[in-house]
Amino acid sequence: MTKPRVAVVILNWNGKPFLEKFLPSVLENSPVWANLVIADNASTDDSIAFLSAWYPELRLIQLDKNLGYAGGYNAALEKIKADYYVLLNSDIEVPPNWIEPVINYMEAHPQVAAAQPKILSWHQPSYFEYAGASGGFIDVLAYPFCRGRVFGRLEEDRGQYNDTVPVLWATGACLFVRASAFGEVGGFDARFFAHMEEIDLCWRLQNRGWEVAVVPSARIFHVGGGTLPKSSPFKTFLNFRNSLWLLAKNMPARYFYPLLPVRLGLDLAAAAKFTLSGHLADAIAVFKAHFAFFKHFRVMRRHVKGIPGSLPPGIYKGSIAFSHFIRRKNTFRDLNQARFSEKR
Repeated sequence: MTKPRVAVVILNWNGKPFLEKFLPSVLENSPVWANLVIADNASTDDSIAFLSAWYPELRLIQLDKNLGYAGGYNAALEKIKADYYVLLNSDIEVPPNWIEPVINYMEAHPQVAAAQPKILSWHQPSYFEYAGASGGFIDVLAYPFCRGRVFGRLEEDRGQYNDTVPVLWATGACLFVRASAFGEVGGFDARFFAHMEEIDLCWRLQNRGWEVAVVPSARIFHVGGGTLPKSSPFKTFLNFRNSLWLLAKNMPARYFYPLLPVRLGLDLAAAAKFTLSGHLADAIAVFKAHFAFFKHFRVMRRHVKGIPGSLPPGIYKGSIAFSHFIRRKNTFRDLNQARFSEKR
């Protein structure tokens, strides 16, 4: 049987230490029918010199400026011919058999446009990692969470989420995506720059009738926070702005307008908490995010024309913040599963 064309694409930006540490595992543990490509987002460190000296055989795509995760991958993937793209962060160690289970599943299920393996912590390999864990979901206010991670609480992996299931979003840290589907929806929204662009992509794919899945029989180990640290005000800005854009672009009007004041109020509460804890720059970032959201509000809402009036599967019809912080629901399994939107 002919193997599909698979391109593993690592988008690098000033990540030479990660390339030095983790590139060998990717080369050693990827099947021969998967081609590795490095796309460089105009790095200012010596990443290019390192790659040229140690890996001259690898295909290298050099971008003229830093386009972020979304724009960088859009520009790079336009130059790559493949049936499947595997978008892999540079701060990931991969074991043997990390690609095959996901590609085999997607080949057997042609309605699946995107998928992810199980994401474990490189620092604590028996625990899930924040960015994806065992498949991603959001609540109706666009707060993301995962099987294995609710807010900052990470579960130990004891096999409790080993089943292959549909999810709302697959992580951008290790995103398998069908090239035809990626092109059909126009790729990532480059305006997001970084953070939550994969959630937006997966939601748009599902609005077109595609499905998204997690395949935990494959696993990888993610360092996390390699490009922007968790304490970065710029990261705070991106997360708050992009999650609001996510709602504006994809949420049907009958849900969006009643929920928007609630979401904005919770954001203001978060800004107050940042201020009281001495993180004034993060509080300011929240207000900057709101300004950017309202500035582009009309443009973003135009995207909802023609989308289904119902929610895609994988959205929690409640507040994950209320469930976690007030009702003390600390794991995905603690949540009321009947409150998730069902398959259309």
